Amino acid sequence: MFENLKNMASLLSNARQLKERFDQLQAELGRKTVEADAGAGAVRVVANGRMEIVSVHLDRPLLVALAGQGSDADQQVVEDLIAAATNAALQKARELIQQEVMRVTGGLNLPGLPGLGFTPPSTP
Repeated sequence: MFENLKNMASLLSNARQLKERFDQLQAELGRKTVEADAGAGAVRVVANGRMEIVSVHLDRPLLVALAGQGSDADQQVVEDLIAAATNAALQKARELIQQEVMRVTGGLNLPGLPGLGFTPPSTP
């Protein structure tokens, strides 16, 4: 009976330590960024490891060269470039999260990442 209590106490202690490590990881991921671009750099998006878009930069001369002078079709090109760069940045953020979680867990694959506050979407 006492052995079971000792095992349970050890489990709880390990769970607390893992939660603390995930809390630290979440803070670290908020500070780490990844960057992606589309249209040969016409649109650049920066995302952090918390799957948040930090910034979007539009290179006006490149956009004008790619999209023209402002027609509806040109607007669609710019919107498509923004979507492509954003999706690429978020994919890089997912990869960053996966690498950091594997580092913290020593390679264990923990479904749902308990305690981290989010579950990265799976890639199609």
